[in-house]
Amino acid sequence: LGGKRVTLDGVKILIKNHPKEKSLSIVDLGCGRGDMLRDIAKYGRENGYQFILLGIDANQTTIDYANSLSKEFEEIEYIKLDVLSEEFSTKKFDIALCTLFLHHFNDATALNFIQSTLKNVEKGIIINDLHRCRLAYFLFKILSIFIHNEMVRVDGATSILRSFTKTDLLRFSEQIKHKSTIKWKWVFRYQWMIKKK
Repeated sequence: LGGKRVTLDGVKILIKNHPKEKSLSIVDLGCGRGDMLRDIAKYGRENGYQFILLGIDANQTTIDYANSLSKEFEEIEYIKLDVLSEEFSTKKFDIALCTLFLHHFNDATALNFIQSTLKNVEKGIIINDLHRCRLAYFLFKILSIFIHNEMVRVDGATSILRSFTKTDLLRFSEQIKHKSTIKWKWVFRYQWMIKKK
């Protein structure tokens, strides 16, 4: 439903004035099977950017699968790592991506995670997550009739219930010193961009 475009559009904004001859590091947190990074790699190739892309996930099976799907992308690396660990807190990037990832944390953990990650990025963070509302939940339940995978049906509904309202994101942004923009995107997504520069 075009959800990946929300993240990619954010990347385009953050790198608008970045010199194409200078490398740019982007990390995808909770990268799953790497779909987002492959799309970003394709965009970089088509537009002459020198991307260094890293996918991080806590599940080794997921990392192995992402590697198997990304053999043609030498600019992408995947590692198994807990993003709440001390090891992660020492890593530096230009841009961090959180696509359908932040809602897995409770509010306090999510806010602490964002604040700590901001210390380790040069340009900013792009958060692409679900909009929690009755209509989104109702429409997903209708769509679930056509989804045969039980795990997808249950996880999808749970993710909507655990996701965010604009009020939630505004409350978070008030506690962060850097410039934030929050935009609603189709289908029931929020793009929350936190810029450092």
